[in-house]
Amino acid sequence: MLIEGGGVTSAKGFSAAGVHAGFRKNPERFDFALVVADEPCACAGAFTQNVFCAAPVVVSREHLEGVSYGIARAAAVNSGIANAATGERGMEAAREMARIVGDAVGCPAQEVMVASTGVIGQHLPLGPFETGVPLALEKLSREGGHDAACAIMTTDTHPKEAAVSFTVDDPVYAGCTFTVGGMAKGSGMIMPNMATMISIITTDAPIQANVLHDALLRAANVSFNKVTVDGDTSTNDTCLLFASGVAAPGAAPFAEGSPAFAAFEEALQAVCMNLARQMAADGEGATRLVTVNVTGAANDADADAAARTVANSPLVKTAITGHDANWGRIAGAIGRSGARFNQEDVSIDIMGLPVCRDGMTVPFSEEEALKRFEDPEIVLDIDLGAGDAKTTVWTCDFSHEYITINGDYRT
Repeated sequence: MLIEGGGVTSAKGFSAAGVHAGFRKNPERFDFALVVADEPCACAGAFTQNVFCAAPVVVSREHLEGVSYGIARAAAVNSGIANAATGERGMEAAREMARIVGDAVGCPAQEVMVASTGVIGQHLPLGPFETGVPLALEKLSREGGHDAACAIMTTDTHPKEAAVSFTVDDPVYAGCTFTVGGMAKGSGMIMPNMATMISIITTDAPIQANVLHDALLRAANVSFNKVTVDGDTSTNDTCLLFASGVAAPGAAPFAEGSPAFAAFEEALQAVCMNLARQMAADGEGATRLVTVNVTGAANDADADAAARTVANSPLVKTAITGHDANWGRIAGAIGRSGARFNQEDVSIDIMGLPVCRDGMTVPFSEEEALKRFEDPEIVLDIDLGAGDAKTTVWTCDFSHEYITINGDYRT
C-alpha cells in the first residue's frame, strides 16, 4: 500500500533532518541532510561506474568493505558542492565529513555513508559540517524526512519521496506490517549506470546485508537504471539501502526466495520505480514525463538499446515539447540504436494513436494528436517485431529551459 506523504523515515527505526549548513549562499535553502538509524543495521549501496567518480563515492565504498554491503548507522549528504575532481584534498574532506558525523551520532566513521552533489571541481569546506551536523542532530526526528529530501536537491524543482507498506503470510511475521520508504534527488546529468543520482532508501524488514545488496541491484535495474534525462552519467551517483529489522524484533531475516522476501522485493521495486518516474518527470526544463515502451525485441540488450536511443534523442524530445507527432524521428532513433529488426516489421504508437504499421505511415488525425499531447505523460509504444523481449525507459522532453539551466549552472 502506498503511504501518502511517506518518505525516508516512514520505516521504523530511522530519523532524519535537513538544515542549512552553509554550502549554499541562500540561508533559506537546506543544503545538508542526515539520516540516522536507531542502531547500526544492514546497509547496501550502488554507486556510479563513472571513472571520474567523486571522493564521497570512494569513501562510502571503503566503508562498505569494498563489496558495497555491510553495517552502517548513518548517511550524510551535502548539496551545492560535489567534491568531485578534488584529489587527495577531496578524499580527506570526505573522510572528515564521516568522522564529524560519526562523532556526533556516536558511531565509528566507518559506519557513516557520505554523499555529495553539486558543482564538480570545487573543494568541500569543512566549516559547514562543524555547525551543520550539530544543528541537524538537534532537529533529527521521524518527521524530518521531508526536510532531508529538500536538502539534497540541486536543480530539482521539488523533493522526491515515496513509501509503501506490506504484510506477509508467513506466521513467523504474524501481526507485522513492514515498510519501505525513500527519497531521491535528480533532475539533470541523468543516465545512471548503477542506481540513481542520490537516493537513500530504508526498510524496517529484517534483511541480511548481502541479500539486501542483491535486492537493491535488481530493483535499480528495473527503475533507476531505466531513467535518462540527457544521457549523462553523474560522477556522484549513490544509492543506499538500510534495513533496521525493527518491524519484526527478534525474528529471523527474510530468507531469499521465500514469499516474505518476494513481498519485500515487490515493495522495494515499487518505491524505486516511483522515485525514478518522479526524477524523469522533473528533468531539467521538462514539460512532460515520457515513457518509452519497446516490445518485440530480439533480446533484452536490443530492447534496452532501442528504448534508450529513443529516450535520449534530442529530435524526439524536442518534437514532444513542440507537440509534434513526428514518428519519423522515433523510427530514425531505433534504426541507429544497434537493435536488430526489419523495418517492415515495426509498429509505432504515440499516446495510443497508431502512426506507423509495418514500417509505413498510418493516416492519423493531427488534431487528435494535439489533444493527446496535453496529457502530463507521453507514452511511446514501439514494437520491433523481432522477438519477445521488452523494456520500459522513462525520460522527459527538452525545452528551452534545459539550455537556460545548464548554460549558467556553475556561474
